[in-house]
Amino acid sequence: MKTALSIAGSDCSGGAGIQADIKTMSAIGVFGMSVIVSVVAENTSRVISIEDVSPKLIADQIDAVFEDIEVDAVKVGMLSTPACMAAVAEKLRQYRPRHIVIDPVMYAKNGCPLMQESSIGTLIDTVIPLATLLTPNIPEAEKIAGMPIKTVDDMKTAARRIAGLGARAVLIKGGHYIGDAEDILYDGSAFYPYVRRRIDTKNTHGTGCTLSSAIASYLALGESLPGAVERAKEYVTGAIEHALDIGRGCGPTHHFYRFYSQQGGTL
Repeated sequence: MKTALSIAGSDCSGGAGIQADIKTMSAIGVFGMSVIVSVVAENTSRVISIEDVSPKLIADQIDAVFEDIEVDAVKVGMLSTPACMAAVAEKLRQYRPRHIVIDPVMYAKNGCPLMQESSIGTLIDTVIPLATLLTPNIPEAEKIAGMPIKTVDDMKTAARRIAGLGARAVLIKGGHYIGDAEDILYDGSAFYPYVRRRIDTKNTHGTGCTLSSAIASYLALGESLPGAVERAKEYVTGAIEHALDIGRGCGPTHHFYRFYSQQGGTL
């Protein structure tokens, strides 16, 4: 069985972070594993507090996985501090997994910050050059590329700039505010557009985590990068279409929609 490792924060409400990643990997059919870098007390409405795991324990968790299990792909999510980024980057350079999908998580769906503003420089210098694929949304891409993004052409320009920072490929997610849900993949030489109709729902908690872990899962299964993005987009679109009206804020997507009826319970 193919495997995928998520290195990210923990979401106690179950819709994002490590929890979303493990659910996604399981739904797609790979064996999911986790390295928790931060414990986040959050729900669908707000982030209450964040407690970062020590760099040593982060490194020990990564060692524990790689010394025993072959890792086919890695997804990296929330890395809130420079010390956390340095610990993860050092171990990824040591073990050199074939596929590293990095989601540069800066904000929760409700707008609460998940990365210290002072950490962005470390992200650019230390983490981004390790990416097989970087998957920023538009606000994140604006921060990393240092430019406003208002059009699809802007997305392409930003993708080139970010690739120039060392990422082998960049997927800029246009779901925030550019027409339909259009994402642009830049593989270093060509652009690939992925367009889905925008779904009218507030229940999108964890969609970025879900997309990046889905891409990592399909890469682990042997898909090409454009093919992995295509299949991941299809999966996430379905998860949003069947999103769960749980909680008082932005509810979670339905990671197991393919296996459950609309009324709940297995098919």
